[in-house]
Amino acid sequence: MDQRSEFSSKIGFILAAAGSAVGLGNIWRFPYLAAKYGGGLFVLIYIFFITTFGYAIMTSEIAIGRKTRLSPIGAYESLDKKYKFLGVIAVLVAALIVPYYSVIGGWIIKYLVVFLTGGYMIASQDGFFIDFITSPLEPVLWQAAFVFIAAAVVLKGIKDGIEKANRILMPVLIILSLGIGVYAMTLPGAVEGLKYYMIPDFSRFSVEGVLAALGQMFYSLSLAMGIMITYGSYLNKGDDIKKSVKQIEIFDSGVAILAGFMIVPAVFAFSGGSEEALSAGPGLMFITLPKVFESMAFSSLIGSTFFLMVLFAAITSGISLMEVVVSTICDKYEISRNKSVLLTTLFVIVMGIPSSLGNGIWSGFTLLDLPILDFFDFVTNAVLMPIGALLMCLFIGYRLKADVILNEMQLESDMKSRRFYTFMIKYVAPVFIVAVLLSSVLSTFGVITI
Repeated sequence: MDQRSEFSSKIGFILAAAGSAVGLGNIWRFPYLAAKYGGGLFVLIYIFFITTFGYAIMTSEIAIGRKTRLSPIGAYESLDKKYKFLGVIAVLVAALIVPYYSVIGGWIIKYLVVFLTGGYMIASQDGFFIDFITSPLEPVLWQAAFVFIAAAVVLKGIKDGIEKANRILMPVLIILSLGIGVYAMTLPGAVEGLKYYMIPDFSRFSVEGVLAALGQMFYSLSLAMGIMITYGSYLNKGDDIKKSVKQIEIFDSGVAILAGFMIVPAVFAFSGGSEEALSAGPGLMFITLPKVFESMAFSSLIGSTFFLMVLFAAITSGISLMEVVVSTICDKYEISRNKSVLLTTLFVIVMGIPSSLGNGIWSGFTLLDLPILDFFDFVTNAVLMPIGALLMCLFIGYRLKADVILNEMQLESDMKSRRFYTFMIKYVAPVFIVAVLLSSVLSTFGVITI
């Protein structure tokens, strides 16, 4: 390959990495979990995890990428050939996530178009969402549209594509979030919703809440997907990894909290304070919120702005997932970015079709008693990601030795940070990751509720 591309600046890298971290989980899952598990208490627990366990994992992945200047498979192979399989797991996770993630991205584009064309009353009707996702063709077309948008950005490369897109999308996303949040606070009854969301309720502390915060942090930061290794490989050697990770975490947690400002007060005002209205998953995004927007003044404008903001969050994450696959193909087979993007685009569209049709004409086909989309989500998020992260920690802590990563982070003289990082990677992170793995698997099959 030619000399490896780099982000043109530290802020370019931070916005790209933050764009990857800020995804759909921040928008619909974080507010629901915070409201369910003690409001501000959940937020405090979440912040604790991202600044300890999450910090150690993210810095490790970025440092591996920058040290090796390679995508995940090549990166691990260059460090120790016996551990090349860790890179394979990371790339497999990204390759399996991006198809079904694109299906949901297609749903968002559909809703954005509906609201932009004044169809907010149609979108708020009972049955609209189900009728749409069970259609045999329309969801597939919208999914393809989402993939083409992400692919167009990845095709342009690091500086002119990924970096430039995130320089525009991330600031606009934050401005839109602030605007909708401020408007939501003007609604009657919204203040009570904000209190419920942000004031810590220590009487609602539970093990389930801690596990929920741990799982949300793990998935929200785009850990164990190969993304941070890939983006780290484009990071300039002179940039401070430690400071960059802190800024990425501020972006990620900030957008998640802002999402709560948008959603919780609005849903509370609409539902009269019903906690059940804050249901997790697609139901909140595509069924409850359209009804909320329909009840507001400026329904079409507010709904369009919201789904545009959500689309930006989805696109930035979709771009990063595609880049992992594209970069790996380029490195492994030494082919051009153009050919790699074409192959990846075709793969994502074809692999996304089962997840899309699994809600409709293929709904009778299940894997482990899970619909197709839910199955891929389970395999990647609940199984492969925790296993990959656990093995990475053990590899760094006991095989590679933490000093290799610490030296890349340029912490030679910072003994306090070195001890903190080593303790996290060798002892704390593995325990947390096992907790994520067990809780994710058990909650998927209904053994516990999170």
